[in-house]
Amino acid sequence: MGALRDQEWLCHQRGEARPTVRDRGRIDLMARLCESCWNVLANEMAELDGAAAAPRPEPDPDDVSWIEPPTCPRCGAPVRVYPTNYDRWVSLAMVELPAKDVPEPFRWRLTKLPGRSSITVDIVAVRVRGVDPLPSEPVVPAHRMMCVPG
Repeated sequence: MGALRDQEWLCHQRGEARPTVRDRGRIDLMARLCESCWNVLANEMAELDGAAAAPRPEPDPDDVSWIEPPTCPRCGAPVRVYPTNYDRWVSLAMVELPAKDVPEPFRWRLTKLPGRSSITVDIVAVRVRGVDPLPSEPVVPAHRMMCVPG
């Protein structure tokens, strides 16, 4: 029985037990990987998806001032920055558009993640892949699709 339990925590990439092996991915189990294998996979996905934004700074809980959305350093437009389902960050446009107006590589959806109860504790950006949305279905375009340097 112990051997079966140890098998569960092998890095799927390396096939060996490592101290940092755990389930990875923010929505469903994407993979069971060690830290180094996960970083390689997540960085490759981020490069393909254009998810190169810096993480949002954690707000000070005592600060009650209004938090403005970050702006794009290239064009100055406001952007929405969200974590991806593979723990990288992406800059998204401020508006949703019909899928027919957004090329396939730039389509994202925002998914609410509930905590232990039904209360939403986080919002994660997920690239639209596999099944194409209906032409009129709203998607959130990646900001890089709409970025026009000034």
